[in-house]
Amino acid sequence: EEAVRRLLFLSSDRAFARLLQPGGFWDDQVTRLVLPESLGNRGGVLARILTGPLMKDRLSRAFNDMAYDAAERAAPAVADAVRTIGVRNALALIRSSDPMAATAFLHQEMGTSLVELMVPEFGDAIRVSREPLVGEVLAALTGVDVGGIAQSLAMQADNAIFRAIGREEAAIRADPRSTNDPMLMAAFGIK
Repeated sequence: EEAVRRLLFLSSDRAFARLLQPGGFWDDQVTRLVLPESLGNRGGVLARILTGPLMKDRLSRAFNDMAYDAAERAAPAVADAVRTIGVRNALALIRSSDPMAATAFLHQEMGTSLVELMVPEFGDAIRVSREPLVGEVLAALTGVDVGGIAQSLAMQADNAIFRAIGREEAAIRADPRSTNDPMLMAAFGIK
């Protein structure tokens, strides 16, 4: 159990360190958020403006910047979950051929808790965005469901966070010596 916890602590620590750098979500194709479909499902001229490459790029960047703040709020929740998680079959997770088995287990155990934690963060960020374009777009669109947009972004961020953690887990499994952690090196076959 301790080896699985250390694996998850280190994987999540590395993932959040990468995500919480400037451009952490935007600069990485694996974690980049896309525009929620509800913004692109508008008719007429506004839809053409919103779906144009320049606007999509600026809005996507703004939403990915918001993901930074949401991830900052999520990081302690992941650490707490790793600290308190009960690992039912730790040996199976260590021996799994899936290089992201422990991450998948953690994601399943946490369920939608990160989404629930991040929705208010995205909602607030959308309402008070420092990116003037976001405010202008939302003002131009009637009937915008800010809660729905926040939910969509939080779900994307949740998946991106766990993909980033999984990528780090796979890297640790591939090269446990890089951790300098005797327990992880022993768990993955390096004496």
